[in-house]
Amino acid sequence: MKIFLAGATGAIGKRLVPLLIDAGYEVVGTTRSEDKGEALRATGVEPIVVDVFDAFALLRAVASARPAIVVDQLTDLPHGLDPHEMIEGTRRNARIRKEGTQNLVSAALQAGVERLVAQSIAWMYAPDPQPHAEDDPLDVRAEGDRAITVEGVAALERLTLSSPPIRGIVLRYGHLYGPGTGVSSIPEPPSLHVDAAASAALLAIEKGHSGVYNIAEQNRYLSTAKARHELGFDPGFRLDA
Repeated sequence: MKIFLAGATGAIGKRLVPLLIDAGYEVVGTTRSEDKGEALRATGVEPIVVDVFDAFALLRAVASARPAIVVDQLTDLPHGLDPHEMIEGTRRNARIRKEGTQNLVSAALQAGVERLVAQSIAWMYAPDPQPHAEDDPLDVRAEGDRAITVEGVAALERLTLSSPPIRGIVLRYGHLYGPGTGVSSIPEPPSLHVDAAASAALLAIEKGHSGVYNIAEQNRYLSTAKARHELGFDPGFRLDA
């Protein structure tokens, strides 16, 4: 089975690639850099150099790949979440969730893709009683930078879950740490090691039903019972290297 991995050179994408290859999937991965494309090829991935904001180029890329599943791991945040760059990074990331996801979904629909697994975040719930389950509302009344982020998240999730006949799965990840994230220590809850995030994406491909899953380490802010029960999600999963 062929998988189109958008964001194959990102923090999660890099850790997901070997899991997909080891599981026997044929992987086509996107990057915006020719150099990173060659690095992908060395890992067994067929690289496609494309900008997700170039709708026509993305349409051609997905049509050419003819995947059964698209996995969206696209982000546009500063390395290490540098606080001096986060204001602009928040706006860029919201744009990629809205416009980038729209372009990716449109391309997937044209190519007859069966399923879409998309990366979201787990700390945008409205301030209701905790722990939050997946059907709790998002914080649509937020203000400032949080409002920008919520708007992007809501758009990504709506496009992923409401674009039939594609069956969409949303993974709401905790704050990432570990290799490639620029964050070495465990961040504030909900937190998540990047390897466990990658593992959750593979589990969603193989076991997930359409809908939303909270993906994080044990915490008081949200419940991960659905992911543990339906996917077999293990927050302690780590790659060997």
